[in-house]
Amino acid sequence: MIGQKTVITCAITGAGTKPEQTPYLPITPEQISDSALEAAEAGASIVHIHVRDIKNGRPSMSLDLYKDTVERIRKARPDLPINLTTGPGAGGSTKFLFDTQKNFLKTAEERVRHILELKPEICSLDLNTMNRGMDGITINTLDICRAMASAVKEVGCKPELEIFDSGDLHISKLLIKEGLIQDPPLWQFAMGIKWGWDATPETLDYARRMLTPDAVWSAFGIGAMEMPIVAQSWLYGGHVRVGLEDNIYLEKGVLAKSNSELVAKAVRIINELGGSIASTTEARKIFGLRD
Repeated sequence: MIGQKTVITCAITGAGTKPEQTPYLPITPEQISDSALEAAEAGASIVHIHVRDIKNGRPSMSLDLYKDTVERIRKARPDLPINLTTGPGAGGSTKFLFDTQKNFLKTAEERVRHILELKPEICSLDLNTMNRGMDGITINTLDICRAMASAVKEVGCKPELEIFDSGDLHISKLLIKEGLIQDPPLWQFAMGIKWGWDATPETLDYARRMLTPDAVWSAFGIGAMEMPIVAQSWLYGGHVRVGLEDNIYLEKGVLAKSNSELVAKAVRIINELGGSIASTTEARKIFGLRD
């Protein structure tokens, strides 16, 4: 929207992108932190972090890996807001759901341990229970959501409410009413994840109209819809997210060699539409983050 600075979040690795899909996926704390800093130089004003097992590149919940990554970013760019995930521990393949030896579900305490220790400015907060892909499932009970929301509130971390479908939004509003999430909230629409919102202008318009007119929200699209959602979100007055978590291609058939390439493309789209990009200081004010 013309006249409003746009906050760009860069999602550096995520949990779903696999090393065999792209050789450019950051894995180690050094690679993840370097990629985050490069994304910030390209125009991202917030970085969203997952960590990976150094040996096999798979998603990890290691506190030591989070600590190493966060310390590297803070040392180089203390002004750069960090958004840590709390998603791991809620999802996996349904073939493990009833396997007591391989159950992928973690407690609320396990899922926010790194948040309580490292105290990032933002953490993602998933509220959804849904099918994912062809054999995956995510499970977030209300008790788990309440416990995580309460814990991160205690350390002054602002939850980014991940909205995969309309039911998640209603759960968020319940937690706000219960005082577990401070008002005004920070909303994020996840568009195009199989069995969730469709990544279309009509669906995004419907989603944002479920919020108050002054709500602060962002959106991201998966795969080929990453950059179209950048444009659509800006046109509707929202902020944006890009990164290798959501999409590995710079254009059709061309792998992005870095997160910074994806951020630079989002910057060009917004600038060419007539917008401007928020600095880290401006992003803190827009999103209501602590200094």
